[in-house]
Amino acid sequence: MRSAFLFEIHLANKFLLIFNIALNIFLLLLLPYFSHFNSRFNFVFINILHLIYKYIALTLHVLDNIRLKKLEKGIFMKKKYLSESIMKYVFLISALTSIFAIILICIFIFGESIPFVKKIGLFEFIGGKVWSPVDVPAKFGILPMIIGSIYVTLGAIIIGVPIGILTAIYLSKFCPKKLYSFLRPCIDLMAGIPSIVYGFFALVVIVPIVRKAFGGTGMNILTASILLGIMILPTIITLSESAINTVVDSYYEGSIALGASHELAVMGVVVPAAKSGILSSVILGIGRAIGETMAVYLVAGNQPVIAKSIFSGTRTMTTNIVLDMAYASGDHREALIATAMVLFVFILIINLVFNLIKRGVNDGK
Repeated sequence: MRSAFLFEIHLANKFLLIFNIALNIFLLLLLPYFSHFNSRFNFVFINILHLIYKYIALTLHVLDNIRLKKLEKGIFMKKKYLSESIMKYVFLISALTSIFAIILICIFIFGESIPFVKKIGLFEFIGGKVWSPVDVPAKFGILPMIIGSIYVTLGAIIIGVPIGILTAIYLSKFCPKKLYSFLRPCIDLMAGIPSIVYGFFALVVIVPIVRKAFGGTGMNILTASILLGIMILPTIITLSESAINTVVDSYYEGSIALGASHELAVMGVVVPAAKSGILSSVILGIGRAIGETMAVYLVAGNQPVIAKSIFSGTRTMTTNIVLDMAYASGDHREALIATAMVLFVFILIINLVFNLIKRGVNDGK
């Protein structure tokens, strides 16, 4: 038993050695990229990576000491197999990879954005109404793009969320089996269609309809909202249907036993019981809408001005980055990365708000 435990400690040490080698290789590969940053940023970045390594080493060391004490006291009686030991560290690596990726993203975005924002001023950047990076002096106001992103996302929510939830309810509780076997693969297929294909579809089909019905070019907030409302449907339908299906049958059966109709039992009991999962699907759908780029780029009009109506063209933060990044340099490039930072913070705030709402929903059960 003790030899098996010592072998596990040896395996943990091998894991630390491999992680340390991979960390150093990673730093060597990124050295050319680090030349774009100042020395202070490089120092902070490398120290953060080594702190992560030290944290992992310390965690494994503490866990090994705890197990060793249990072993000496006779508590640690279960035999550890080699496959279990290996998979434990595989799971640890997988979990740390996600955390490591988020840390790298934050370091990159905030490391390049904060100096630029300090230079021109936060309110001048976020509250500025003019985006003209080629003028002298250049102007980097992203308020029109922020408002455009909000308008398009709200339009997608208004169109996509009710349709998606109602479709999920129909598929879960009302749809005949033969029709379900046809509709379910179609929805799964929608989730796999590339966004650029959705964009071309809107450009050829939706834009002419909007142009004929309301005039103008047809490339406006309404068109982009309709397109994004369609694009978020697979996410909302799939997750909402799964949430409804996970509700225990006793909820529905108890309602029927009390005299409720099928429709009343579903809408009054089953769906409210699944509201936490449905809200999660809405959160992911909003994330998909606000982060979409290429499809919106084709149909939104790409006008960096504050839209006066839903029939006006607009530009979102994502499309602003795509349009200018190919030729941007200097302050222009830093302004685009700062725009990504604002988008990142914007999504974090949305997730935080919805998670608080979700927590309130769960507490109110």
